[in-house]
Amino acid sequence: MTGSSTATPRRAAPEPLEGPVVGTITGGTIIWFVLFLVQLPFYGWYSDHGHAWWIWTCLAGGGLGLIGIWYVRGRDAALKRAAAAREAEQAHKDSGSDDRSGPTA
Repeated sequence: MTGSSTATPRRAAPEPLEGPVVGTITGGTIIWFVLFLVQLPFYGWYSDHGHAWWIWTCLAGGGLGLIGIWYVRGRDAALKRAAAAREAEQAHKDSGSDDRSGPTA
């Protein structure tokens, strides 16, 4: 079966890039709201030419951006909690305070 999607990949997938996700989403949301506010005084012109949807697209982008900010802040907090838990678990293992580390009878 040539072209099957279940074929073994030729190389391993790279790790996902992590960057300033919260800042990126916040910046994009601000841009959408600024575009909305800049276009709002020209609503009559946009409406007369059949382009009023441009204004509402900017407002929808800003609204969805607010949901995105809420989501990525929660995701970022969860990633930090998981990293702290892994670090604490590793420190606990490295300290040798495991109950099973002593001799058994």
